[in-house]
Amino acid sequence: MTTDTMERSDAADGARLSLIDCDVHPRLPRMADLSPHSDRYWAEMFAYRNIDRQELMAYPVSTLPYRPQDAGVTTDAAGLARAHLDPNGISTAILNVMSGAHAAYDPYLAAAMCEATNRWLAAEWLDADPRLRGSLLVPFQHPEAAVREIERCAGDGRFVQVLTVLMGEKPLGRREYWPIYRAMAEHGFALGIHAGSTYRHAPTQCGFFSYRVEEAAAQTQAFSSQVASLVAEGVFGEFPDLRVVLHESGVSWLPSLMWRMSKDWKGARIEVPWVKVPPAELIATHVRMTTQPFDGPGGPDAARVVAQLEHDMLLYASDFPHAHAGGAGLPHWLPAELHRAVARDNALSTYARLEVADV
Repeated sequence: MTTDTMERSDAADGARLSLIDCDVHPRLPRMADLSPHSDRYWAEMFAYRNIDRQELMAYPVSTLPYRPQDAGVTTDAAGLARAHLDPNGISTAILNVMSGAHAAYDPYLAAAMCEATNRWLAAEWLDADPRLRGSLLVPFQHPEAAVREIERCAGDGRFVQVLTVLMGEKPLGRREYWPIYRAMAEHGFALGIHAGSTYRHAPTQCGFFSYRVEEAAAQTQAFSSQVASLVAEGVFGEFPDLRVVLHESGVSWLPSLMWRMSKDWKGARIEVPWVKVPPAELIATHVRMTTQPFDGPGGPDAARVVAQLEHDMLLYASDFPHAHAGGAGLPHWLPAELHRAVARDNALSTYARLEVADV
């Protein structure tokens, strides 16, 4: 089977399964987009501070849209539908805006950017296509404002998770973030942790790297650190219904973390008495991962890695518009018995606020 034939087959399989895509990226909003959704003061401040595109990337984006010849792919909801939702059988897509609001030093500016982005996402994208759902941006730099934004948007069921960046100011288990998690748990939001950095600190334990190829390989270290923080600090014990989705994390590193952390916990659990069960059990209950990009070869090797995970830990994601090997459908190496779970059922059990039409 050729690659083109395989990708068409995957897309057809997705159409039959009515895929829930858990990681789709609309374009970044610009000042002209956010100003109408901000109060007068912040609209003026965006211009005064010369804030336009809120980029987080320190390196040029090297991946291409699936349809690079079509400038409308991520411009609006119609372009997204034409390029991705319709041809690939996507029944529901969760939109993740990777905004520079995550990196703003000014907590009040961060709060204003998050609120304006959420209002823009709802008005320009979610209102335009009933298949779209949103990830809520809140200022982790300002927990009180983050709680207010969660409560403001809690009534809009189209927002299904709170999104944060992987490498931010502090490990995410720290107690100063617990008011955010408490508000999320009260209203049924999942926590989405997306690959990326504010570059506040060196992304590795041995300093800054020079090239993006290094960063891509080092992301798993940061994901491992965040999962360990959430477990050790007691977040999952305090919020037993919280689900955490790791976006673009890869998969192969997690089984070894589960084993190692459970092994070490047996001898060191006296210092974390609130961790009452082996960390592997907590991780299997609370942590989910997305399929793209997969961090290893396909075929039997990939199937062996997936076999080490619980059947509900993997969620379908395309990472659209970024191109990855294998196309936009289900991974060709995924065992057939997991197709329905990965395509749809796992997302429904992960996102308590996610409501989609029955198929």
